[in-house]
Amino acid sequence: MKKSNNPKIDQFEKEAYVDPKGKTLTSSLGVPVADNQNSLKINQTGPTLLEDFLLRDKLIHFDRERIPERVVHARGVGAHGYFEAYEGNEKWTKAKFLTNTQNPTPIFVRISTVQGGRGSADVVRDVRGFSIKFYTEDGNYDLVGNNIPVFFIQDAIKFPDFVHAVKPEDPNEVPTGQSAHDTFWDFISLNTEASHMTTWVMSDRAIPRNLRSIQGFGVHTFRLINKENQAHLVKFHWTPKQGVAQVVWDEALKLNGKDPDFHRRDLWDAIERGNYPEWELGAQIFTEEQAAQWDFDVLDATKLVPEELVPITPLGKFTLNRNTDDFFAETEQVAFSPANIVSGIDFSNDPLLQGRLFSYTDTHLHRLGTANFNQIPINKPVCPFHTNRRGGYANHEVYKGKANYEPNSVDENWPRESTNDPHAFRTHPEQIEGSKLRIRPESFADHFSQATMHYQSLAKHEQQHIKDAYAFELSKVKAIEIRERVVNEVLANIDLDLAQFVANELGLDAPTKQSNSVKKATVTKSDHLSTLAYPASDIKQRKIALLVHNGANASSIDAIKTWGDSESAVVEVLAPNAAPVKSNDGKEIAVDGRQNGEPSVTYDAVVIVDGDNLDEFLNDGVAKHYVLETFKHLKPIVLLGDKEALIKELNLTQDAALFTSQSFKDVSDQFKIAIQNHRYWDREDKVASIPA
Repeated sequence: MKKSNNPKIDQFEKEAYVDPKGKTLTSSLGVPVADNQNSLKINQTGPTLLEDFLLRDKLIHFDRERIPERVVHARGVGAHGYFEAYEGNEKWTKAKFLTNTQNPTPIFVRISTVQGGRGSADVVRDVRGFSIKFYTEDGNYDLVGNNIPVFFIQDAIKFPDFVHAVKPEDPNEVPTGQSAHDTFWDFISLNTEASHMTTWVMSDRAIPRNLRSIQGFGVHTFRLINKENQAHLVKFHWTPKQGVAQVVWDEALKLNGKDPDFHRRDLWDAIERGNYPEWELGAQIFTEEQAAQWDFDVLDATKLVPEELVPITPLGKFTLNRNTDDFFAETEQVAFSPANIVSGIDFSNDPLLQGRLFSYTDTHLHRLGTANFNQIPINKPVCPFHTNRRGGYANHEVYKGKANYEPNSVDENWPRESTNDPHAFRTHPEQIEGSKLRIRPESFADHFSQATMHYQSLAKHEQQHIKDAYAFELSKVKAIEIRERVVNEVLANIDLDLAQFVANELGLDAPTKQSNSVKKATVTKSDHLSTLAYPASDIKQRKIALLVHNGANASSIDAIKTWGDSESAVVEVLAPNAAPVKSNDGKEIAVDGRQNGEPSVTYDAVVIVDGDNLDEFLNDGVAKHYVLETFKHLKPIVLLGDKEALIKELNLTQDAALFTSQSFKDVSDQFKIAIQNHRYWDREDKVASIPA
């Protein structure tokens, strides 16, 4: 394994990983195995003997290899990386990993969908969990977030109800990985606190292009504590350096059929190629006095803090630079919990967060089958740890001494608490007094103003996508009364135009007024809520398909590949079949795949190379569909040489992301900008008539 030049990271890898190269296969107890192909029998065709301890050793483990999958977030992908803190954070926190700018902190990140099981597809309309485990010198810290800044519910006691509603319905276990069904929308219509969250789930954020270009949010309000024990409230954000990007709905449907592993494959490939994804970790930092002045409660997880009120303070950046070696041991066994904090960070009284502090650990005890799950290598701290806990299933630690209690005298009272260490964890001394009540705070009662703010902050095409998503999802709901409740009691109170569009699509009477209780947010529009606020600064890892036939211009292919390499983009040559094609000067050109096997939905742009016969291209239905589909999905296209004629032949419309030229060099700069922009949204109204 490669050295990282960071002692903490190298020690972590040394202790956590076993390299099998050059090693003899053994049993689980280290007995060398001479024959791993045949069980022990009497004669060649006789019965197998029970004494075959090697067979039993192998099968006993195999029979227990599967553990319960997560109830939510079962479909996930993980990667290793490191976090680097920026200067100046000691003003806010004493957490060492946020204030030590000399040594990077190793991290493990897991990104996942919520609703579907382990075997579901990647590009479904869903929230993405985005969790980071920091292996700090003061213990493990888990930042357990999502790619959406708010959540469906305000109180943890409602979490089982929400999950039961969004999961496949009990009678037939359908649908998997989708929220387009009766029980989910029944829950939404009767729990209007979820209104804000549904505007995000119906938006482009819920169908990301890849996992490298999603934002992350801590959702809850936390506290940062500095050395002077001053506390500030915070909302955590992680913003991708790659920009925020998404797919269009038709593309999402096709991706799930043609490459259900698209997201995990993309992240893996990017890291393997050295195009390491990066995010900037930041925080909105504010005081309780500031929060008291706002028209929403920061302890309400269905609300966000608009950046117009509190800008994001950058704290550092993290990079994913190493793929997993063992998916099960790492991605499946990693155990995150918002309860895992370090000195310098503390909780708030958010009632959803308070329930999660218990629920996550309880889930790990069930899934991983032991109270010792923190001894699993992917969960184990890299700093020294000493507890008085002994026993339990799968305990790996062997302690010396008699005492497993504290205080003690027989082992000189070791290990003992640290009363003088300024970095030892101390809970923030928040003063609380009052009565015990089962009640929802009055400050949580506004369910619509931020949903309206979110919707009205978006670009027109983003609003239309939300309209279309609500209409699609509700069209799958069988019960008319549920459709009517969502339109009249949820959507109408978010935006009347939104409600009227969806009502018309569903054949319902369109509402004409909002509830008298709906109030207007102080911040009515936030420029930071649109995906357009987060453009890409380069085209690293963007994939470009070169469509070629026999007679293609080899020099054009070479020029485009050279340009792609210089931009760290991925350029692949696709032909009618996997055989090499002959260039126009007789050279043999190797191809990277078949046009029919590497679909357009897996690429970000397409170039149709010059040199080959235009008639041959026009007689190729797959190639023509490739161009039409790319155009329909609003992606950049370059037509070189006589391929300009395809504009007329395929009834395309010339626009700012459709380029024609005799030389790729003449359009390469414009092409790069179009790929950075990801989609040409102005084309969307013109492609509705193109066949799917």
